[in-house]
Amino acid sequence: MSDTGTILAVMGRRQLALATWGLFVGLTAILLSGGIFSTLLAVRAELQGVPTLVSGGITAAYYAGFLFGSRYALRALREVGHIRVYAALGALLAAAVMLLGLTDQPVAWLALRAITGVSFAGLYVVAESWLNGLATNDFRGRLLAVYAALVVGAYGVGELVVFSFDPRGATGFSVAAVIAALAVLPVTVSVEATTPPTARSEHFSMREVARRVPTGAVGSMLVGLSHGAMLGLTAVWATRGGLGVGRTGILLAAIGIGGMALTWPISAASDDIDRRAIGVVTSLGAAGAAFAMLSLEVTSWWMVAVIAAVGGFNYPLYSIVGAYTNDWVEPEHLGAAASMIVTLYGVGAMAGPLVAAGFMEVLGDDGYPWSLVVLNALIALFFAYRIRAWHAPLMTRPLAEAGVPARAFFVPATIVVMGARRRRSGRRSG
Repeated sequence: MSDTGTILAVMGRRQLALATWGLFVGLTAILLSGGIFSTLLAVRAELQGVPTLVSGGITAAYYAGFLFGSRYALRALREVGHIRVYAALGALLAAAVMLLGLTDQPVAWLALRAITGVSFAGLYVVAESWLNGLATNDFRGRLLAVYAALVVGAYGVGELVVFSFDPRGATGFSVAAVIAALAVLPVTVSVEATTPPTARSEHFSMREVARRVPTGAVGSMLVGLSHGAMLGLTAVWATRGGLGVGRTGILLAAIGIGGMALTWPISAASDDIDRRAIGVVTSLGAAGAAFAMLSLEVTSWWMVAVIAAVGGFNYPLYSIVGAYTNDWVEPEHLGAAASMIVTLYGVGAMAGPLVAAGFMEVLGDDGYPWSLVVLNALIALFFAYRIRAWHAPLMTRPLAEAGVPARAFFVPATIVVMGARRRRSGRRSG
């Protein structure tokens, strides 16, 4: 690790807060904007009678842009650094959001959503390479949990306030664009902002990531698949179930609020317990909550609580696979690894809305929760397979020294590991 990285790895809480406050405040504003405009666009598409597969395609276009943005951002980071890349992408996002509100053509929405995907992916690469450069394995999960909680919480708040706007008008999109533009300020004016060095970042191919950390590579794609399905079709499913803009926003916000509430304890537990075991437990929790959705009406207020549980268990999975991947790579590869994980996540997320749309075409409205059941169960099976393929200690530190979240997850994680380890493999890979 570089001298800067070593200093940052042992910095106190106050110094860490000073180094990252601008990034966190800026990301909060960016995701607030994202929650507003993405929900408004989904509801507007449904009100205009856009077919389900086209609505899924609009979300898929976002993730197609996501793929390009994740690769471009890594190259740009090496050339101009974190802060300038962040500022450029924030300005691009603001312009695209403004244009989204000025057109009602699905073809234009496809192109503009792809541009927003480029922007968001690049911003995530900037944030994750920045934070991973400050973290050690002992608290990486916790630091990424703060990041993830802010992301999903701000996005959820944005979804909650959409009832204030007419989805067929341009006002809501304009407000979201202004917020995105203002999000550049905290990062660019923070005197204390400390970014990790990027000049020493070495080439780290997707094949190398898959070889070195198969759990992170495949896991990120599967998590992206489930997130894409959950985020891409929720508004369509809710609108078809008879909910107005306000209630749809509440339902979408519940997913984010659930994720914000559970991301910290789940990610903190994964710092003390094998992250794969925590992944099995949480993905099974998401699948179980999604299954419970099948017994409720969309208009029921109980649905708000249940879908919050889906988001609460599903959202932290990204932090888990990201932290696990960075546990296995050298400091000079952290930026490249962050880019690869975002890229692989984008591959899955691009297909997720189309998978959920296919479920809905075959099964009707019940197809949406069924897609979440199946995709989260698939994640659980994969993590269980990886536990079986490579043996690792359940605990990374003695239980007496572990935090409260790890103690809460100890029993279910132990059951998962005992069930998965029917035989051992000597293969030493992640």
